[in-house]
Amino acid sequence: MAEWPIKKSTWKFSLDLTHPVEDGIFDSGHFEQFLKEKVTVNGKTGNRGNIVHIERFKNKITAISEKQCSKRYLKYLTKKYLKKNNLRDWLRVVASNKETYELRSEAEE
Repeated sequence: MAEWPIKKSTWKFSLDLTHPVEDGIFDSGHFEQFLKEKVTVNGKTGNRGNIVHIERFKNKITAISEKQCSKRYLKYLTKKYLKKNNLRDWLRVVASNKETYELRSEAEE
């Protein structure tokens, strides 16, 4: 009998930072570095290895994981960053679709 190839599944989530970066109140490069330092894999912080890849293209950050992870964890880390940099009062993290979060200002509803 022929063996079936095992299909690796990946989880891909993105975060759209367009509006706050264009307004000049958010630094996407600094946020990307924060994510790379804070992502936890197998109970260890900063232990991404080849399991989690975080990439930035212009004003969009994409997190690709070969191990199951939740979109909610990305939201948690984003809110943590906003609180740390005193931006939590002005920016919100909103789900724009099934795989994407977007940062919006409080006035923009």
